[in-house]
Amino acid sequence: MMKRTIEIMDTTLRDGEQTSGVSFSASEKLTLAKLLLDELKVDRIEVASARVSDGELEAVKQITSWAKSQKYLDRIEVLTFVDRGVSLEWMKKAGAKVQNLLTKGSLNHLTHQLKKTPKQHFNAIQKVIEQAKKQRIQTNVYLEDWSNGMRNSKEYVFEFLDFLATQPIKRVLLPDTLGVITYKETYDFISEIVERYPKMHFDFHGHNDYDLGVANAMEAIKAGCHGLHLTVNGMGERAGNAPMASAIAVINDFLPEVKINVNEKALFKVSKLVSAFTGVGIPSNKPIVGDSVFTQTAGIHADGDSKNNLYFSDLMPERFGRKRKYALGKMSGKANIQKNLQELGLTLNDDELKKVTARIIELGDKKERVTKEDLPYIISDVLDTDFQQKVFVKSYVLTHSKGLKPSTTLSLEINGKVYEEIGSGDGQYDAFMNALRKIYSSQKIELPSLVDYAVRIPPGSNSDALCETIITWEDADGKEFISRGLDSDQTVSAIKATEKMLNII
Repeated sequence: MMKRTIEIMDTTLRDGEQTSGVSFSASEKLTLAKLLLDELKVDRIEVASARVSDGELEAVKQITSWAKSQKYLDRIEVLTFVDRGVSLEWMKKAGAKVQNLLTKGSLNHLTHQLKKTPKQHFNAIQKVIEQAKKQRIQTNVYLEDWSNGMRNSKEYVFEFLDFLATQPIKRVLLPDTLGVITYKETYDFISEIVERYPKMHFDFHGHNDYDLGVANAMEAIKAGCHGLHLTVNGMGERAGNAPMASAIAVINDFLPEVKINVNEKALFKVSKLVSAFTGVGIPSNKPIVGDSVFTQTAGIHADGDSKNNLYFSDLMPERFGRKRKYALGKMSGKANIQKNLQELGLTLNDDELKKVTARIIELGDKKERVTKEDLPYIISDVLDTDFQQKVFVKSYVLTHSKGLKPSTTLSLEINGKVYEEIGSGDGQYDAFMNALRKIYSSQKIELPSLVDYAVRIPPGSNSDALCETIITWEDADGKEFISRGLDSDQTVSAIKATEKMLNII
């Protein structure tokens, strides 16, 4: 079967930046542009709106300079406006060569926002397209509020498309600007348009206000559209845009007649980086990229996985560069615990396993979190085995004085021998870690890298409440693990989490 290729355009750097409180720096935009095109392998990226700010201009200059060196310049797109060529001058300064011209796709917007007739609007658009052609700038055209236009003023939309069919443009971009249409309407509207204008290229740009972004994207492809606009983590105004990871998985699994160029294995990596740059967390249950979506909690599911993969589906974590996990808590059965023990290289007999399971369920009832790395301590406590803590943070002095860098004096016991070191850093914990690295460096032992650091306190608590520090580490083999510490002092809780890490390695 001949597959038709669908273009994937990522608009995280433009439309995604309309997420409340989100603004990318120039260096962040360049980093993400490289990642999106080189690793995720989307076909095109929309990187900015023209005329926004000097910072935006600098960001686009950096992106287009890099893109030109990689022969990617025709894949970099900028939102522009019907403004008598002012946006085109901005694009010229930025070095961009593809404009996505924002126009009015519904009679309601045209009448009440621009207060123009269709003919006046079309004439103004034609002049911008002509100017762009003279400047060798390629034009795509957005029909803003197109979905409401099809609902309420279809004659106007077709009059507009009749006009665009006569213009030297490459693509028509059909946005569900307010995220209001259903998947049936998406299919019906785009089918009608594609059938009426078979020689034109149409992209669908879906928003997610009713959580229908992915469903609408799927129906748009079935209806014959030629491209999709998506954002990493569903970033965007209000409820955001159709999310990249979910849409890609749906296309690959349910639309065999379609080919896309996106690299699934890079989805999780890009998702994490966008979250880090924006400060917008990824819900743990967000499909494909959430922390918990490949975690089996119920013991019966872990048992089924061991018996002919009864609870596996096509959404295998390895597709996305991830790994299945088995949660430990009050819902855990023996199968969950055995899966985690296998990863640690530990074995228990049935009686021992029952005792450990009972303790984990007890901790879960108290709402305490249990990780794979906690298992050796639980086993030691429950079974009174020979497993013993080998590394102890014996003592430390943390100093923080105005005008001086924080410092730490550390006393550490490793296998019964005590070591002392002094370190300074940008904060008290950083100073502690620098002192710790000196000790381990003297023993020619490489410590894991700290890749994530999170602090949590109970909602509504006051300043003397306990806080939990959760640190994610990465060892020399690239494997990640987590350690936790609990104390009323944030730095002390981080030190406790670090002490656990030292005993894990």
